[in-house]
Amino acid sequence: MNTAPDLNLPTATAATDPTKAAATPRIKLSSHGFSIDHPDPELGEQLLANALGVADRDAMHGILRQLVKASVNGPKPDEVNLAFMISMVKSIRPRDSIEAMLVAQMVSVHLMAMRCAYHLANAEDIGQQDSAGRALGRLARTFPAQIDALNRYRSHGEPAITVQNVSVGDGGKAIVGNVTQHASVIVSDKGPVSAAPAARMAAKRKAQA
Repeated sequence: MNTAPDLNLPTATAATDPTKAAATPRIKLSSHGFSIDHPDPELGEQLLANALGVADRDAMHGILRQLVKASVNGPKPDEVNLAFMISMVKSIRPRDSIEAMLVAQMVSVHLMAMRCAYHLANAEDIGQQDSAGRALGRLARTFPAQIDALNRYRSHGEPAITVQNVSVGDGGKAIVGNVTQHASVIVSDKGPVSAAPAARMAAKRKAQA
């Protein structure tokens, strides 16, 4: 008999986990709040936790409440906006709570930027145009900064290491040019050159001295 996954376990489960392949449940909004639309409440919570990249029920409800509030269209939250935001979070695949919070901010900033773009397109006077344009500009600059922050966090903030001076013994090989190493990848702007000719030349000078 199949049992629902434990919400206290990390979400980094194997790809064969059936909850990973299942569709993310939708959220129903009401005057009293929201609910997860799934026939099995516990499994529905696990599927949503997986989509949001969080490890437990409290974190899932916290992120979800924030997305609900950010989805507001006019005076109340919007189910279409919310479904879009959850889908975007799922597609980015946050892997822990830090990424979950950052990705939730990213989709919220995108939604607000598009809202500002709408207001800019429908501005009725210069004041509205300037206000919407400034807000859109700030949000548009924030979004790529968030992408950069997510990329840095996922790479553990490893800086590139440039090696310019290399000592090579007899019979070895040297790489001529700058070598940049990042995330265990070495890239050279030129190919390898044998160190043997240089070693023979040094030996010849020593014999002539």
